[in-house]
Amino acid sequence: MEMLKEVLPIFIYILLIALLIIGIIIGIKLIITMNKVERIVDNVENKVNSLNGLFNIIEVTSGKITGVYERVIDFVSGIIDRLFIGKGN
Repeated sequence: MEMLKEVLPIFIYILLIALLIIGIIIGIKLIITMNKVERIVDNVENKVNSLNGLFNIIEVTSGKITGVYERVIDFVSGIIDRLFIGKGN
């Protein structure tokens, strides 16, 4: 029983040291991985920001096409209204 009291704390300390070393290794790998993820996110952000100009051009063009489309619809509906209102009187 005396031998167990002497050996068990040493065994527990060895296991705790191994656990601490494993934790440090995992922490270092996690830091390296987070740095890689940060670089990838920065790269994606730069690429998305480079496309903002293209998206602005598409938005302006879409707005102008919508404006022209609305004018044509208003013109056609005005002609149709005049035809039906003229025949109704």
